Amino acid sequence: MITEFRLPDLGEGLTEAEVVQWLVQPGDTVALNQTLAEVETAKAVVELPSPYEGTVASLHADAGETVAVGAPLIAFDVAGAEGESAPKAAETEETAEKAQPNLVGYGAAPSSGARPARRARRSAASAASESVADAAVIEAAPHDAVPPSAAEPATGERPRSTPPVRAYAKRRGVDLVLVAAQVGDRVITRSDVDAYADRVGAPEAEPKAVATETSVPAGVGAPARGERAQTRVPIKGVRKHTAQAMVQSAFTAPHVTTFHSVDVTATMELIDQLRADRSLAEHRIGPLVLVAKAVCLALGRNPSLNATWDEAAGEIVHNHYVDLGIAAATERGLIVPIIRDAEQKSLTGMADALTQLTQTARAGKTSPAELAGGTFSITNIGVFGIDAGTPILPPGQSGILAVGAVRKQPWEHNGEIALRQIMTLSVSFDHRLVDGAEGARFLKDVSDLLEQPGRAMLF
Repeated sequence: MITEFRLPDLGEGLTEAEVVQWLVQPGDTVALNQTLAEVETAKAVVELPSPYEGTVASLHADAGETVAVGAPLIAFDVAGAEGESAPKAAETEETAEKAQPNLVGYGAAPSSGARPARRARRSAASAASESVADAAVIEAAPHDAVPPSAAEPATGERPRSTPPVRAYAKRRGVDLVLVAAQVGDRVITRSDVDAYADRVGAPEAEPKAVATETSVPAGVGAPARGERAQTRVPIKGVRKHTAQAMVQSAFTAPHVTTFHSVDVTATMELIDQLRADRSLAEHRIGPLVLVAKAVCLALGRNPSLNATWDEAAGEIVHNHYVDLGIAAATERGLIVPIIRDAEQKSLTGMADALTQLTQTARAGKTSPAELAGGTFSITNIGVFGIDAGTPILPPGQSGILAVGAVRKQPWEHNGEIALRQIMTLSVSFDHRLVDGAEGARFLKDVSDLLEQPGRAMLF
């Protein structure tokens, strides 16, 4: 029986997803919960599990194509898997709908009692031997001279790598199967791709320039008419979502930004002391950790900056918890993963949460659930050497703090001019529910905690 699997609801109001790559092809036999494809939403790249066991009948979308939620994605012959029981023909549409997962990453409801089959991982030796193309020939010839079929493994197992690395390898024209034969069974990195590309002479991963003809008005001193290089990048994925969110926020919430420069010399000295403590060696405690802790303490005294404006209900929702968003710049664009219940974390707990968040974001494995919600956010522009900015609120939040770079500057200290370590903080808030006085008090509370960390004992 042919059964269609439609793109499930990915959560958080996401209405579409782009197929990054298919991991199965028509005629393949798949097990329950086996990964069918990688799809990219506006927030993350996720793996799509199979809700059925059977044979792939057809694919309804090509790699790179955007599919709407609820649209047919893949068709199965659920009676085609050998040794597996197929759903009964009398199964209703309602039952079939329940068999589909409603959120990527949470698994599928089993359609049979059989345990999902796990694909055996190949060793480096078998990967090399199963490749039809001889490695010596591949090394000696240009990479794109090897036909695609020569690089396909005999099994359905894909090389181990992260979504950003796979995208990078695709831009460089490098087949990860061939790289896996060189590096073995470990996870492939960008440096592995670069090393292989250098050996086979693959081109650099640069956007393709499109020559367009631009007419220039005469008599204005501009260059003569001719070909001018341009690069056109499709607006999709994280960039599309970020643009829509920022426009929505900028034209919905009246933004106000307040700045304050603070002497953080005591905070930087405290960080040096904590880093020198051997018992804390496994925790990465830096300025952002102390800023995050100070923000959580200050939000307890200034709850309006941790609230939400509910236009539909005509209410202001005060959150009695802090889901702290940390803006992270990744290869896919800006994302804001969340530290849940941040106000309950100790300093070391906050450090560990930030470390895990950063590593997951850089690996491209942040799930939609980890990006959902958030009651207040921090953006660390200081890592780029920037002192201050006017951050735009994430939709639904009433406050965001920009953390500037720490710089040594002449500063008044104990009645004298001294060289101190200064940081500028910038807080943007929604003026519909946060008055200027409360926004200023919040910023002053954070500043006081960073100027004198011991004041945390008073909060």
